[in-house]
Amino acid sequence: MTNWLITGVGTGLGRALAEAALARGDRVVGLSRNADDADFRALAPERAHVLGVDLRDEASVADAVARAEILTGGIDRLVNNAGYGLVGAIEEVSLEEAHALFEINLFGALRMIRAVLPAMRARAAGHIVNVTSVSGLAPWAGTGIYGASKYALECIGQTLAQEVAPLGLRVTNVAPGGMRTGFAASGLAVAARVIADYEDGAHFARRSLTQNAGRESGDPVRAAKAILTALDAPEPPLHLLLGEDALHYAADQQALLARQMEQWETLSRSIAFEEA
Repeated sequence: MTNWLITGVGTGLGRALAEAALARGDRVVGLSRNADDADFRALAPERAHVLGVDLRDEASVADAVARAEILTGGIDRLVNNAGYGLVGAIEEVSLEEAHALFEINLFGALRMIRAVLPAMRARAAGHIVNVTSVSGLAPWAGTGIYGASKYALECIGQTLAQEVAPLGLRVTNVAPGGMRTGFAASGLAVAARVIADYEDGAHFARRSLTQNAGRESGDPVRAAKAILTALDAPEPPLHLLLGEDALHYAADQQALLARQMEQWETLSRSIAFEEA
């Protein structure tokens, strides 16, 4: 039996992953703004627990993790799933809107990581899973602040993997593409400021996401099963992209970087000191 701690289990991918883990006999502690989720507990009364948490508050996070350690006897896997989207051109998004997003998407995840690591280090076992986004690998106009939060979480996950590997711990960054999770509806914030000059550019992101809400190609139930398969592998991946769209956009971005590295290689190398 694997002991899970999953943030954002109320809906979407977090809920699907929790249900998949419970269905195979694992124990799950879900963190949510709604600690009275009777439907979640009913999924497996002896193995499904839900706790309220404020990811913006370090004391609340520490308390939730301590309670989860007691409920599970030891957390095997932390899944940083909680988060929300934000659309708007860089100039349109206020600093207050950006700060609020980062408090959940980045600092909330960082608080969770810091809270679970001491016990995982003591056991020399544990797996931290960060749900990022293909937008954290392949940016697109109108999602810059959201993508930046996921870029940052990608970096933290990759660096953390290097730091904790000698301690017996693992890290996986999961980067989904579009999924039918409600992300583009209830999970999407829109910058309050609107600048008309961006109508034919950055505003496409808002239109695309909202108009296609509920028609995304990714199935969260199948995504949850894919995550289980990857995490159960003898050598779990550091990077797991989910969805054909995620693969497509990430590959395009990598190809662009490769082309520009080759095109500007001579100039890149030209800055070396010339020894006398």
